[in-house]
Amino acid sequence: MNTITSCVLLIFLLLTFPVMISFTNMTKHINFPSYVTLCIKTAFYISLIPLSYFFNSNLELMITHWHWATIGSMNLSLSLKFDFFSIIFLPVALFVTWSIMEFSMWYMHSDPHLERFIKYLLLFLITMIILTTANNLLQLFIGWEGVGIMSFLLIGWWYGRADANTAALQAILYNRIGDVGFILAMAWFLTNSNSWDLQQILTTDPSNILPLTGLLIAATGKSAQFSLHPWLPSAMEGPTPVSALLHSSTMVVAGVFLLIRFHPLISNNKTILTIMLCLGALTTLFTAICALTQNDIKKIVAFSTSSQLGLMMVTLGINQPYLAFLHICTHAFFKAMLFMCSGSIIHNLNNEQDIRKMGGLAKSMPLTTSCLIIGSLALTGMPFLTGFYSKDLIIEAANSSYTNAWALLTTLLATSMTAVYSMRIIYFVLMTKPRFSPSTTINENNPLMINPIKRLALGSIMAGFFISNNIPLTSTQVMTMPWYSKLAALAVTITGFIIALELNNLTNNLTPTKPSPINSFSTLLGYFPTILHRLLTMKTLSTSFKTALALLDLTWLEKTFPKITSALHTFTSSILSNQKGLIKLYFISFLITLLIIPILLAI
Repeated sequence: MNTITSCVLLIFLLLTFPVMISFTNMTKHINFPSYVTLCIKTAFYISLIPLSYFFNSNLELMITHWHWATIGSMNLSLSLKFDFFSIIFLPVALFVTWSIMEFSMWYMHSDPHLERFIKYLLLFLITMIILTTANNLLQLFIGWEGVGIMSFLLIGWWYGRADANTAALQAILYNRIGDVGFILAMAWFLTNSNSWDLQQILTTDPSNILPLTGLLIAATGKSAQFSLHPWLPSAMEGPTPVSALLHSSTMVVAGVFLLIRFHPLISNNKTILTIMLCLGALTTLFTAICALTQNDIKKIVAFSTSSQLGLMMVTLGINQPYLAFLHICTHAFFKAMLFMCSGSIIHNLNNEQDIRKMGGLAKSMPLTTSCLIIGSLALTGMPFLTGFYSKDLIIEAANSSYTNAWALLTTLLATSMTAVYSMRIIYFVLMTKPRFSPSTTINENNPLMINPIKRLALGSIMAGFFISNNIPLTSTQVMTMPWYSKLAALAVTITGFIIALELNNLTNNLTPTKPSPINSFSTLLGYFPTILHRLLTMKTLSTSFKTALALLDLTWLEKTFPKITSALHTFTSSILSNQKGLIKLYFISFLITLLIIPILLAI
């Protein structure tokens, strides 16, 4: 027990020390990016000690250090929880971040603020570890907000570009909507269970849907589920290492991780499980459709992340939190590698991201080609690669459970689409003829680029096997099933590959035509950004403008004073005036005057 505690504290010390020295002059005497990478590498090796202890003796740990504050009758302490989820997630996050840090030193070598960039990435990792190891909601909220703030800073890293600023603001605003749900849940738990400690919260009555809805809204914002998803593809405006870290083991999996933490409450509430299942199915299909016609390589990979997050939500909806966690861990390896391979291609093609302007890279970039194919196959769930061990189990679990048939068919359709857009990347980027400038110099011999990608490729092949062998069973496993249910995931994937290859070959003979409505729906992301970011805001602004104009200018400033005064004067003059143009009225007025004057003189 003392060994695990020492390892945990040493990991935190190793990760926070570079942040502390970055505020001093010591960074001038060391190569700061290399030093940070070394610290993360060491922390990864140390994190294997608690992992081996856990695998051998199934030992979970809670560390409570010092008292923070007392709110009413509630005591808040600094408390860390090392259970199955945090002990396995820690080495995965450290391994992936170690590779991304090393890759960043090559990818961002010309950036004048490289040290600050590395520090931000490190803080991103630290806040995610705080989130996953928190034993109370306040600590969890600190980590939750921390990953949000760091994503804002990193997505908007190239702040001179308007698109980067817009994307960073978009990410933070969509996450604020999710935070409202989180704060609602925190307030409810404080009121009803008088505690923010997870142990006490998980013993409360799960029948009330209000706090669970708050948690689901929080996860929808952070994990980019349908309706709060547009920020995720926009986040591609940040540098590629940011995308790799954001999509693999930090920000986007935080929402799913939150729901996994609260699974004892969620698993007993059928309503929230149904909502999660349908939301996840809708997300995984919609984002897969959007990925089909994108031409930016990073956006295709980003939409694939959103689709996989939808699959994780489906897994939670069928009450399989451990499978969802397994998919988080396996997904981290190949998704980080896919982004790094994309970054390698973009960097070598002079910042070209359009897949239509690539092609024929299989010969000039053999290592990147091999790793990109391994990552794409792992993403589609090809047997005996990392993705297979989680994705196949999820499809099997959905197939063999009493679940919504619509959600199951939607998930299977999205699975086949994963194969389609993965094949599209392979075909347009690696196969066919080169479509880039012949003067482009391609070099993939830098060890800072090669080693991280190789390391993650190894993880994409082997990690799933090791992690899946240690996932506990939460329900009775189905021992027998029809062969077509067993092979459903593999069958739809292979079908997707065949269809994609045929369609890609057909593109060589196509003549330009007007886009069809289906194609436009996919290319324009289901018209979602147009409606939400353009149409809705323009209508709101024009309505507000017209209302203000009509109420303030026309009614109050014009009709109330000048026009009413003018109308009153006109009306009064028309009533009171005796200038009618009738001669008898003039005579009568003269007569009245002649009569009044003698009377007045007599008086």
